[in-house]
Amino acid sequence: MSEPEVVIQVEGALGRLTLNRPQALGALTAGMVRLITDALLSWRDDDAVKALLIDHAGERGFCAGGDIRYLADSVAVGGEAARRFFFTEYQLNHLMKVYPKPIITVMDGITMGGGVGITLPARYRVATERTTFAMPETGIGLFPDVGGGWFLPRLHGATGVWMALTGARLKAAGCEILGIATDVVPSASLPDLKARLVADPEAVETVLTELEVDPGRSQMIEHHDHIDRLFGGATLEAIVAALAADGSDWATAQLTILSAKSPLSLKVALRQLKSGAAMTDFAQVMAMENRIAARLVMGRDFSEGVRAVIVEKDNAPVWSPDTLEGVTDAMLDAVFAPLAANEEWTPL
Repeated sequence: MSEPEVVIQVEGALGRLTLNRPQALGALTAGMVRLITDALLSWRDDDAVKALLIDHAGERGFCAGGDIRYLADSVAVGGEAARRFFFTEYQLNHLMKVYPKPIITVMDGITMGGGVGITLPARYRVATERTTFAMPETGIGLFPDVGGGWFLPRLHGATGVWMALTGARLKAAGCEILGIATDVVPSASLPDLKARLVADPEAVETVLTELEVDPGRSQMIEHHDHIDRLFGGATLEAIVAALAADGSDWATAQLTILSAKSPLSLKVALRQLKSGAAMTDFAQVMAMENRIAARLVMGRDFSEGVRAVIVEKDNAPVWSPDTLEGVTDAMLDAVFAPLAANEEWTPL
């Protein structure tokens, strides 16, 4: 028999969910989303379970995102399964955000896309020296979803915008500085961390305090001023103009990165973050992101991004439109417009 994609168990008073697709860097499938959701619902009112731990098998990745090939295969036959995946994934993200018991996630290794969605809503978010955190969706014609519209604009200054547009990768030090990680623990100490949580999950703060280490200096710190000054513009055109006018090596490198992204995705992401910054309820953001996902996953840029980055791997996508100027306000309005009543997102 094949191994389960999520190992679900209760150890002492700790509910434990272990992502078990190491060969796919923990990428989320529809089945994994259902399993995690069902476990959270079953433990929510179970007084014997005091806290939850989400970790992973293997050493390379906590969760590299959603299963992109699954989404692309669905789009090829009408996209119903892909749209349903986003709908239920966002219900899981929201459930975690409002969950009444402490959730501890251990993002040891690659944590991207869908992995971010099951990390940021947790009360305790543990990084290690192996952590690589990013939201790279604009490079495949999608957008930084799973609550990115809530979390990213609430990071320091324009850091969230920079991350959303460029797909910038952070290590443990950057994650801790921004509050993405609540604690940094050496990977060698994870067995001890987990054993002590099993022994007393209600002592999580004490355990993390005793095991945490200084992650060192983040390279991102050197560019904080650049990020806030150059990525704070109201439009993509303004951000690009500011980068071009700056002319520094760092600004030029950011322009090169942006030039490879989907222009439509870039403009969608910027509007998403600006809209999310004004929202007061996480559920509002999830409803907005479900509308965006339902449109972009069926769009040409997603199929082209998957072809260029994942299937043929030529890393030469041909976007449509292929310029920022070609992405009109009417196109954006259509992406963000309400769905049919029976397709609108609702929490569990």
